[in-house]
Amino acid sequence: MTIARRAAGLFAGLALGVAVIAGCSSEGASTDCGLDSCTVTFDRGVDARTSILGVEAKLVGVDGDRVTIEVAGEQLTLTVGQQATEVGGMYATVESADQDRVVVRIGRNAG
Repeated sequence: MTIARRAAGLFAGLALGVAVIAGCSSEGASTDCGLDSCTVTFDRGVDARTSILGVEAKLVGVDGDRVTIEVAGEQLTLTVGQQATEVGGMYATVESADQDRVVVRIGRNAG
């Protein structure tokens, strides 16, 4: 492999890493993103929202183990542990919800 090809590969990898990191912004939420999905931890009691994978996601409300989120302008109510469901062109599932935070996985695929 030539030095130019190695340098090009390294540059492409760095650019992708920066794009993934730069693609997320949050308010009242923290994100952990991969290439096609993110785990979002929303803080409760605040206007929690984040921009991930090119769409905005926000926590609308929580009632026991039922969580209402909005993804790309579409609202959906899910139960903790429910199978991933399509919303706003993405798939979402609620991993956990307690009195302090709600953890949601949002991705391009149901798996």
